[in-house]
Amino acid sequence: MYKFSKKLKTLSFALMFVGLVGIVWGFMNTPSTIEEAKEIVAKNSQDGHGSDHVETVSTHEVVDSHGDDHSASHDEHVFHQLQNRPWSALYVAIFFFMMLALGTLAFYAIQQVAQAGWSIVLFRVMEGITAYLPVGAVILFVFLALSGMHMNHVFAWMDPELVDPTSPKFDHLLDAKKSYLNVPFFLIRAAIYIGGWILYRWYACKQTLALDNAENGDLKHYKRLVGASAAFLVFFLISESMMSWDWLMSIDHHWFSTLYGWYIFAGMIVSGITTIALVTIYLKSKGYLEYVNDSHLHDLAKFMFGFSVFWTYLWFSQFMLIWYANIPEEVTYYAQRFEEIKVPFFAMVVMNFAFPILILMNSDYKRLPWFIVMAGVIVLVGHYVDIYVLITPGSVGAQWKFLSPEVIGSALFFLGLFILVVFTALTKAPLKVKGNPFIKESEQFHY
Repeated sequence: MYKFSKKLKTLSFALMFVGLVGIVWGFMNTPSTIEEAKEIVAKNSQDGHGSDHVETVSTHEVVDSHGDDHSASHDEHVFHQLQNRPWSALYVAIFFFMMLALGTLAFYAIQQVAQAGWSIVLFRVMEGITAYLPVGAVILFVFLALSGMHMNHVFAWMDPELVDPTSPKFDHLLDAKKSYLNVPFFLIRAAIYIGGWILYRWYACKQTLALDNAENGDLKHYKRLVGASAAFLVFFLISESMMSWDWLMSIDHHWFSTLYGWYIFAGMIVSGITTIALVTIYLKSKGYLEYVNDSHLHDLAKFMFGFSVFWTYLWFSQFMLIWYANIPEEVTYYAQRFEEIKVPFFAMVVMNFAFPILILMNSDYKRLPWFIVMAGVIVLVGHYVDIYVLITPGSVGAQWKFLSPEVIGSALFFLGLFILVVFTALTKAPLKVKGNPFIKESEQFHY
């Protein structure tokens, strides 16, 4: 049975405290009036942040038939972007750490359905990581509900004026989507996704614990788990795609991609597998998981490498097709990221593509724990930046500030919460599952 060390528990609380300070600082320093927003933009322009684009969007007087109205709308837009900055940073962290648990749950279900032998000694690690899913998903739902109550402007389509034909802000493209993009239906869908994921996680853990105590040779709990996992994967593939449209793609509600669901899935699964590897190596270093050997780590690293390549394929396919087609309605998505958030955008590509390809290709290195940890940390940071790049341009635009207290604080707070929940869950059951018909194969796995 794993015992949560005091040092790690103290670290988790320290991270949460420091993170909370950063989050509060971010909210306290958001402008409360348009005039304050103008002052912040002017100061940022003088400091060199945001360069010409910020100045153009926020302070440039647009001379056309609308006169001052157009200039006022720009000022209001920038005001909302600055108000969104702490909310956006918070949302990035909320989604990312929930994504780690959900990606792990999907990988766990795949292993159950495939009746894989090698990974069984890792099941309790996976179950411990997925313990964060109920916590993270409920926090995310609260965030979505607050957005629906207009506490922030992260989801611009929630503005009722955009679908009001009498409003000067009326958006006919969004009006055509309002049967799907409306707050009540949006929250109902979110509740269904989250409820389905949490239900499967609860049922799977219940069956594995029952299997631990089952009489020798009784496989009814095992068969139930395999069947439930197969049904869950069908639900997951549908709900994950719709979730990615709802919670991420709708932030840029004029843009869409048919590859988006697969793209989010690839980032989610590689992040989940990487988390499994890091937690496994930590527990192994503390004297637990005696049956886990370098062959298990090698296979986890192979999955990290393989899904990094899969993510790269989907990223390039989406980018290349949109760039090649050169359709104005589509290329604006990438043009905005090139112009407004260039450094994080290209850093994310390097960390998620170039680094895993060059480092994890060598088979011998995949057996070295310290090497997997180094690669894993960079992969997770890279995918955190990826989520930041997916969310920030549509919600914050040119007013982004990556190394700001609210961005760092949000990451630290939810990292601390993630560590606290996961390692507490690992103390609730033996780290070695029993009763699985392939457990001996997993214990003796070596090549």
